[in-house]
Amino acid sequence: MQDAAGSAATTSSEQGKPSSSRILERFCRALIFLISRTVYRLRVIGLANLPLQGGALLASNHLSLVDAVLLQAAVPRPIRFLIFREYYDHWLLRPLAQAMGAIPISSQMGAREMLTALRTASNAVAAGDLVCIFAEGEITRIGQTLSFRRGLERIMARASEPIIPVHLDGLWGSIFSLQPGHALWRRPQRLPFPVTVSFGAALPPQTSAAVVRQKVQELASDAFVYRKAAMLPLGRAFIRTARREGRAFFLADAQTEKVSFAGALIKMIFLARRLAPQWRGQRMVGILLPPSPAGALVNLAALVMGKVPINLNYTASAGALRSCIEQCELQTIISSRAFLERVPLDLPLAPLPLEDLAANPRLREKLTALLLARLAPVRLLERALGLRQRVRMDDLATVIFSSGSTGEPKGVMLSHFNIAANGEQLFQSFRLEENDRFMGILPFFHSFGFTVTLCLPAVYGLGVIFYPNPLDAKMIGELARTRRATILVGTPTFLQTYARRCEAGDFGSLRLVIAGAEKMPERIANLFEDRFGIRPLEGYGCTECSPVVAANTLPYRAAGYVQTGARRGTVGRPLPGISVKLVDPETRLPCPAGSSGLLLVRGPNVMQGYLKEPEKTAAVLQQGWYNTGDLATMDDDGFLTLSDRLSRFSKIGGEMVPHLKVEELLHSLSGPEGGSFVVTSIVDEQKGEKLVVLHTLGLGKLRQLQEQLAATDLPNLWRPRQFVFVESLPYLGSGKVDLRRAREVAQQHQLAHKK
Repeated sequence: MQDAAGSAATTSSEQGKPSSSRILERFCRALIFLISRTVYRLRVIGLANLPLQGGALLASNHLSLVDAVLLQAAVPRPIRFLIFREYYDHWLLRPLAQAMGAIPISSQMGAREMLTALRTASNAVAAGDLVCIFAEGEITRIGQTLSFRRGLERIMARASEPIIPVHLDGLWGSIFSLQPGHALWRRPQRLPFPVTVSFGAALPPQTSAAVVRQKVQELASDAFVYRKAAMLPLGRAFIRTARREGRAFFLADAQTEKVSFAGALIKMIFLARRLAPQWRGQRMVGILLPPSPAGALVNLAALVMGKVPINLNYTASAGALRSCIEQCELQTIISSRAFLERVPLDLPLAPLPLEDLAANPRLREKLTALLLARLAPVRLLERALGLRQRVRMDDLATVIFSSGSTGEPKGVMLSHFNIAANGEQLFQSFRLEENDRFMGILPFFHSFGFTVTLCLPAVYGLGVIFYPNPLDAKMIGELARTRRATILVGTPTFLQTYARRCEAGDFGSLRLVIAGAEKMPERIANLFEDRFGIRPLEGYGCTECSPVVAANTLPYRAAGYVQTGARRGTVGRPLPGISVKLVDPETRLPCPAGSSGLLLVRGPNVMQGYLKEPEKTAAVLQQGWYNTGDLATMDDDGFLTLSDRLSRFSKIGGEMVPHLKVEELLHSLSGPEGGSFVVTSIVDEQKGEKLVVLHTLGLGKLRQLQEQLAATDLPNLWRPRQFVFVESLPYLGSGKVDLRRAREVAQQHQLAHKK
């Protein structure tokens, strides 16, 4: 790119070219330079990782039709691209492609022709050229990085030159990406469009495609931080969205058919002005409300006012609630008289009833809220609601207390950037549409409820239908049908309840069902699909990651194209901008390919830390990597499969026994209509620990199950000998099994048995 960058090294590909080709090549480079400085604004990271001279293979992800243009604009050396033959043969592009030394390639090629193309690329690298392969083989239509094909391994099979991982960020949703919809007619979000091109450290030539893909994913995590400059804090983003969407549907519940975005903004401003005197001088404010329009508006009011909303877990014990209130130094708690009548709680602070705070609105207040919503500049509106210091993306947005399923709850500090980044990752991965409507059944004290059914719709202009009780299957089915919900998110426990109690037509409008919080048993996925004709997509996350880390997504299908977004038995691929690695739990060294290891996560969605717990923060956050405590495997295509939590193993006779594997076998033996099980452990004087199974089976079915279990090839140490009947398994408010309570039940049964 001598004309564009001024310092290109002369390579073998330039030698011997006729003058007409050199003129055309220089014209191409000048055109590239012009495009990259007008339509796009390039940021180049890690350019020093490219060799100044000599050959190398650039292995890049593929997001748009102009990826090659932008890569060439970023590099002060000519690049020879492997490009799709259909583009190479196009009458308009062929002269340019030939002038640039492009190498045509296609999956439709015969074996001999394909080998010839790969050999040409290999020879070019050996001759000192920079060669670039878009390793996915095609432009992503699903928003996630696809599998890296093994063509790059064949190119470098006998090479001594390095592989340079490359990542392009920011092009999804631009006018030349192939996001669903006609690419060239899509309205650009902004011009010039910011794009980050990242070059990673050189890799050995025989590096596998899977490892190269992982290095590209790590570059994606580093690049995502540059999106922060274009993002808005959650409260300000809601104001912008509400004004843009106007009369579009935003909120509903069983009593309210529709609250538009414009109406929600007016109501939020009115509530904020009423709440301002109660919250004056307070940084963190307590909220004790179920998932509902009122609960959403109070949370949004707090965010717009620069407060940190603390949604308290009304299913937790009195001691846990008191601890949360003390840790956050709360002075006020906003609740509802009607809610407190149904869920009486022992609280150290008397909650302020929202009914009283919002009662008897005066005409002047209504007009003021209307005028501020319609006419006031955003900064003036914020000041009118008491915000004096502008909210930054790195400021604390909320503290969500971990569920406490295996120990005492900890306050997870999530910033505006953490939550906004996870929202953007989800929006890209699931290709959400403007008419989508979530069923909002998860409480706001649950990280998935706060991020996915509160902040994500408020920022991206989507609808939410709230209902406070996720186990009231009949009412949820009715609301999903009458309010035309398109997206249902929940735990496997909730989905199993719906499959047994809802009518088949209740979920006819759904296009997405997403399950998380605990492993999705195959029997529940099959039961739900058989009942409603739609298969739940399993994902994985944790509160510390805002919360979603990985997810199975919808495929893309068209003539000649199939891009897979899901794989059964896995929790999907990491979301865009999230990188993962698997390490040995003891040595923390990388695990061999295909083996199980401790899952570490890095990305913009990883928490700031635990509230007032620097030692616990340091124990799980090291050099930006969060230790999930989960064991997993990852295949060559990037799909993750969870093995179990490290804490859900028992050491019996010196062997580590996984609880989850035993649970899966018990569920499999009992069948889809069988009981429920949770495996826990208690101290055993002879072997260290012993397994205990809590179950809901009758005596006859239990004996039948035990006979089936005896006939399996389950290792002897893995066989549970003690079964404890319970009317129902203990669950947390988030829908997860309460593992700590399960162990307590097993211990109590053991003590009673000894007596």
